[in-house]
Amino acid sequence: MFKSATIAASILAASAALTTTAQAQDVKALAMEGKGVMMSFGKTLKGALVGAMKSGGPIKALHVCNVDAPVIADKISTKSGWTVARSSHKLRNSANTADAFTKAAIEDFLARQAKGEKPKTMIKTGIIEQGGKKSFRMVKAIGTKGVCLKCHGSAVKPEVLKKIKELYPDDKATGFKAGEMRGVFVLTKALN
Repeated sequence: MFKSATIAASILAASAALTTTAQAQDVKALAMEGKGVMMSFGKTLKGALVGAMKSGGPIKALHVCNVDAPVIADKISTKSGWTVARSSHKLRNSANTADAFTKAAIEDFLARQAKGEKPKTMIKTGIIEQGGKKSFRMVKAIGTKGVCLKCHGSAVKPEVLKKIKELYPDDKATGFKAGEMRGVFVLTKALN
């Protein structure tokens, strides 16, 4: 009897170890897939913003963020099967308010930034369950580059500030410095 119980316990432990290993491999595969989706979104959005800045400056770039970015996110979401979004600790668009997982990631990233870590290395992944449904989550910090300061810095031109307030009456997304985390990309994939 003792030997049977020991064997059963060993089998359960081995099964748990295999399940944990399989889950870790699944998370790694999902993270790689998510990274590709995130890069596609970032590249497409950056291209639209750069084009707008060249052809019409910050005012035209604000149009890209306000109108085009959600369309780009929807197209990539539909094509990839992931939900693609953005959020921040200093929101410009209240529609991008962080959920609990994203908020915890942002707080962690801000603490890491305060210790000198750069936004490009900050990423958080996890599997969460809500309402009996599981999803894989990925949150990646967005760093502030020099050109971003035209709409997100401390010295935003008055005409740009006026347009920001027109589009986003509750804007809080100014005052950033180059190299700081300005916000996050948020990816979600429903798991079966």
